This record gives sequence, structure tokens and C-alpha cells, in this order.
Amino acid sequence: MSDSKNKSLMEHLNIGEFNRGQSSKLIRNLVEEDKAAFIQKNGKPIAVVISYERYQRMFEKGIDISEF
Repeated sequence: MSDSKNKSLMEHLNIGEFNRGQSSKLIRNLVEEDKAAFIQKNGKPIAVVISYERYQRMFEKGIDISEF
């Protein structure tokens, strides 16, 4: 995996897309493209979604987000 892929900007998804029944499609796309995304409400980030594989890679490198 190249450094440029690791340092690419995260996508910003609007919570309204999830409310309109698009959550499955949005999450599937993030997983297939191995991306992370901010979920926004009223233009402000409220959550981050990452694939399980990305989480595992972070954990293997010593980053355990459950500690924060």
C-alpha cells in the first residue's frame, strides 16, 4: 500500500444520506475502496466510519481506538 493512499483525504458523507436508506450502499463502497469517511450533520463531523480491515491494520500497528 502506498503512502499516498494512506494520506488521502477522508470522504465526507451527510447523515441525511444514511437517513434516506443509503447506509448499506455507502458503507459497502467504503469497504470495497478501503476508505474512511466522516459522517456530517449540519456540515459538522459527528462520526467516522472505517472498514474492519482498516481497523485491524491500525490495531496491529499499536493503535487501539477503544483506548481513547
